[in-house]
This record gives sequence, C-alpha cells and structure tokens, in this order.
Amino acid sequence: MATNNSSELSIEKVLFTAANKLRGTLSPSEYKYVVLGLVFLKYISDSFELKYNALKAEGLGLEEEKDEYMADGIFYTPIEARWNTLANHAKSDEIGLIIDNAMIAIEKHNPNLKGVLTKNYNRPTLNKHNLGELIDLFTNNIHFSDLKEEKDVLGRVYEYFISNFASTEGKRGGEFYTAKSVVKTLVEIIKPYKGRIYDPCCGSGGMFIQSEKFTLAHGHNRQDIAVYGQEYNESTRRLCLMNLAIRSINGNIGDMPEDTLRNDLHKELKADFILANPPFNQSEWGQEILSKDVRWKYGIPPKNNANYAWLQHMIHHLGPKGVAGVVLANGSMSTATKEEFEIRKNMIKDGLVEAMIALPGQMFYSVQIPVCLWIMRKGRDKTNETLFIDAREVGFMADRTHKEFTDADIQTMVEKYDAWRENKDYADVAGFCKVATVVEIEKNDWVLTPGRYVGIKDAEEDSEPFEKKFPRLMAELAEQMKKEAELNAEIEKQLQKVEG
Repeated sequence: MATNNSSELSIEKVLFTAANKLRGTLSPSEYKYVVLGLVFLKYISDSFELKYNALKAEGLGLEEEKDEYMADGIFYTPIEARWNTLANHAKSDEIGLIIDNAMIAIEKHNPNLKGVLTKNYNRPTLNKHNLGELIDLFTNNIHFSDLKEEKDVLGRVYEYFISNFASTEGKRGGEFYTAKSVVKTLVEIIKPYKGRIYDPCCGSGGMFIQSEKFTLAHGHNRQDIAVYGQEYNESTRRLCLMNLAIRSINGNIGDMPEDTLRNDLHKELKADFILANPPFNQSEWGQEILSKDVRWKYGIPPKNNANYAWLQHMIHHLGPKGVAGVVLANGSMSTATKEEFEIRKNMIKDGLVEAMIALPGQMFYSVQIPVCLWIMRKGRDKTNETLFIDAREVGFMADRTHKEFTDADIQTMVEKYDAWRENKDYADVAGFCKVATVVEIEKNDWVLTPGRYVGIKDAEEDSEPFEKKFPRLMAELAEQMKKEAELNAEIEKQLQKVEG
C-alpha cells in the first residue's frame, strides 16, 4: 500500500471518515459491506496486476493463464473486474451494475469465492454518485503493491473498518466484532500453535485471524492450523469468508449460514482449540426442541438463557486434550437458577474449569457491562484446582467509551496462567490472582467470580521513615490549624459588620 507510514492507520482513518460522509441513505449495517466489498476487490485486482505485469515482462504470453496466478495464491481477475475498469467508469450512471458484474466474474473464475462476494451495488437505494466518489477515493489512496506487506496491510484495513463500524453501530456491531485485545488475551492464553481451531459463532473471523497471527509469530505456518466455524448471519458469514480469503486461510465454516445450537454443522468435530464469543444471555434458543440433545452432558440449560448451552456445546466439541476460551457475561459465573447452578457444579467437579478471568467494563463496542473469560480444558492434570484472575482494574481508556488492554497487561495475565499451569514460579497476588481448590469453590456455593477468591489488594508499603514522617505531619497540621484560625477570625469580623 503506498501510504505514509509515519502515522499507523492514517489512510484507514481517512477512508473510514470519507465512507461515513458518503453513506447517504444507507445505514452503517448496510454500508460496511459496500466498503469492505470494494476493499476486497481492490486488493485482488492490485495483486493480480502486479503478477500480470511480471508475467508480461517475461514475454512468454502467460499473463492470462489462471494457473500462473493460482500457484502464487492470487485470485485470477478477468478484465471486466480489474480496478482500472471500475476507475474508468466511476462517473458512469452504470457504476453499480459494473461492480456487480465484476463480482460475478470473479466468482465465476474463482470457484472458492462462489457466493461470497457482495453483488447488490446496483440497488436503487445506493447513490451512484456517492459510489463513484468512493471508487475515486480508493483509486487515489489504496494501492496494494508490496507483496511483502499486502496481506497484513489489508488485514489492518479490514480490522479498522470492522471495529469502527462496530463502534458506530452499537449492539448490531457487537454481533460480529469482538474487541481485539479480548481476542488477543484468549489466543495468548490457549496458544493455538497447531491443530483444529473452532469458533461456533465466528462472526467476521476475528478469532481465526488472531490465531493465525499467533501461529506465525511463534515460528509456525498457517498450514499448521485448520479452521472450522459457523455463523448465523449471511452477510457476516460472507465477511468472514473474505477475511479468510485475503489471508489465504482455508476455513470450513459450513455450506450455509445457520444457527449453531439448532443446527450444528460440525457434529463430528473434535477441536484442539475453541475460541468463541457467543451471544450473551440469549433467550428462546430452542430448548423445547433440543432438550434431549447429546451436548447437555451436565444438565439441560434453562429455556430463557443459552449461556450454559453454549458452554456445553464447546465442551462437547473439545478433543481429549482440547482447550476452550469463551467470552460470556459476568452473570454466567454466579447465577443461582437451579439448572445453571447444577450444570456449573457438575462442570467444576468434573475438572473442566481451568481458569476464570474477570474483565473490566467497556471492553466491547456493543455492551458496557463487564464480561469474563472461561478457560476450559479436557484431560488436564490439575483437575482439583482453578486459577482465578481479577482483571477488572487492568487496562486503559482507548477513547471516551472503550477500554483496552496493553500488551503488557495481557502478558501479565498470561505469565501467571503459564507459571501455574506449568508448575513454575507461581505465587498468588492479593487482589489479582488466586488458585482455589474444588473444596474452596464448593464452600463458595460453586460461584466462579474471581473477586470471591483473590481478596483485596495489599496496601502499598509506606517507604517514608517515621522519624521524618512525624515532624512533617505535625508541621502540616500546625499550618492547617493556623489557616483555620485566620479563617474563623475573618468570618467573625464580617459578622460584626453585618450586625453593626
């Protein structure tokens, strides 16, 4: 991307601001697909053009051979879908139809993208003048030309647009976007180096993307992981498929958008890693037709809340040594309804709950309530213990309404988790982390709220010697008493004037 790198995401910010101005009659929930679809089209066209020019320079006449592009993981882009074609017609009243035809042509020549791309740019509600301006904006500001960085830069564009649309959409945005620092915390804890990764409510694919980044950062490659997922919302599912495609991640997220609890598309899957942010406190999730489902090993979840349906769904899909990291509302840790109490107790007694982490409020764009992380593992050694981390006071305000973790914050939690799990130099920290036994948890009525266990943070030790502190405090007291006497005298003086 030909940009000024002195300010990270500067171009993304410009594009998002412009996109907001061009939104016209469309809501953000519709417009994000317009913008991200064009970002995707620009990426594959620029990547194709770079390879095309290299082949043409060789003079062998191979520049239109599909296999030459497939060998390098590049999508073949027919002439009607190349960005120059769109740019040359940006001012045309037919630009919407031209873009739709471009998307159709790309899917025709790249079967793995069939049904993925947005193809409704010609709809009457999308202002064609605004659409043409958006094409011009992309033409002048986005150039995916550096093969060494293109996927990472495009990923940054995607992440920035998705997160900002989530911010402006509120609750609707939260349906498909999980804050990056939350995802990164989960990924750093469960360490999906190699194996099958599953997200049963995968949204735009954020869990998969962070898993891939972690895998690459630790010397592995993307072929070491296999991605499985499922998404109910059709448009969000397409977004996930595009997000995976730009990073050359082969993911199986089912053949259709589908409700995971009602119709599990991966019934036989046993995953090594599960990362998920299911809908919080979901009601009417289908309990009446799923009451005898094989997934409810620890009890039938209540009809009006699916939290424990999701937890048991994850457990059901874990392999013999599998680990799951799940984001849920804080209420899941302590609810006293009969069904949830029994399920939670049975899960703890079976040794599945490895760690519980309480997060601060304002970590999500969609909800201001605090949430927690459930870490569940099968086949673990310390089945009699659970690590509790209270991170409610950790993090910083990234903006007026949104809180994030720093890398150091995440590392502090990960180091405590690793030290305990690997029998290294672990020690409880009052007010932050504590290892509790099943007996202790039972004494707390099977409640998993970290605050019940970690206690109160130790007061900081006063480093000032007494022989210096005492005279200083006495001097401060004398000064305050002198000022008080002067103030009282002034008040008395003014009162006498009033009475006189």
